[in-house]
Amino acid sequence: MILWFTLAQVGIAVLAGTVAIVAGLVGRRPGDVTVGSLALIELLLIVQIVVAIISPFAGNPPSGSLLEFWTYLVSAALVPVAGAAWALIERSRWSTVVMGVAALAVAVMVWRMHVIWTVQIA
Repeated sequence: MILWFTLAQVGIAVLAGTVAIVAGLVGRRPGDVTVGSLALIELLLIVQIVVAIISPFAGNPPSGSLLEFWTYLVSAALVPVAGAAWALIERSRWSTVVMGVAALAVAVMVWRMHVIWTVQIA
């Protein structure tokens, strides 16, 4: 995986998570920006899924466990969808906080996927 793409994903997830948590704690309900930020994270994860499928054929196999990598990737792809769905259904300030925590969890998973792909020795 490309380092700058991973850093962009982590940066967007951390920024979106921080904004959503602060907005939730000050009493704001989820708005289009917070739900949209999760949609952007999801879009980047879909791009990462495509890259992860193509990369081994291009001569860039993962250095670590494929099972662990795909477990993180599938989990990371489901968390924003679940967080956004709950926020749209509930529309409370706490659902905004949950969206923020979901975004931060995705940031951690994305960084772990990068480590598995590029750093670990098989």
